[in-house]
Amino acid sequence: MTLVFIRHNIKDYPLWKAVFDGFMEKRHAGGERSFRIAHAVGEKNDLCLVFEWDTAANAKRFLDSADLAAAMKRAGVVGKPQICVAEELAGGRTEARWHEDTRGIAD
Repeated sequence: MTLVFIRHNIKDYPLWKAVFDGFMEKRHAGGERSFRIAHAVGEKNDLCLVFEWDTAANAKRFLDSADLAAAMKRAGVVGKPQICVAEELAGGRTEARWHEDTRGIAD
């Protein structure tokens, strides 16, 4: 699975989110499969985004598009974003594993 990590500053979250949501069809058509939005602790305008994409090639093509650059400008993105395109090596949920491994120890 291809993951895209983006971190950027914005002027105003409600404006940014409206543009982000309005761009969902294009993101999906380009190959995006899911997203998560967070902000740095104590920094509401410092966004940290994680996306799943169908392929690295599609993610890179989308990230290099003029449509995305224009949308980011409309959304009030400040400065140049930090972007990393990565291929997942492993994954899991530690919560489920923790409960499974410790069952009976604390009982």
